[in-house]
Amino acid sequence: MPKPPNPYLVLVAAILLVGSGQVWNRQPLRGMMFLFFMVLLGGFTLMTAAPEVSWVGKLSGGLFVYAMSILDAYKTARIRATVWQA
Repeated sequence: MPKPPNPYLVLVAAILLVGSGQVWNRQPLRGMMFLFFMVLLGGFTLMTAAPEVSWVGKLSGGLFVYAMSILDAYKTARIRATVWQA
């Protein structure tokens, strides 16, 4: 089994670009799913939010998926690195 990537580098990549952390974890389909649902839910909340809602509120669906993708990428990388060291 090849050495897994550094979990902190995966974390930085996931923060900079949605799905890139999953690609580093060798899960490109999972990264594409996160990207798809981020755009889908971001667009949905943008279209359904009231006009007086802030831009964070209007994009909250997409921001939620973005946050979950960061956590998922880091957690996967951390588990793989720990298992590889054992």
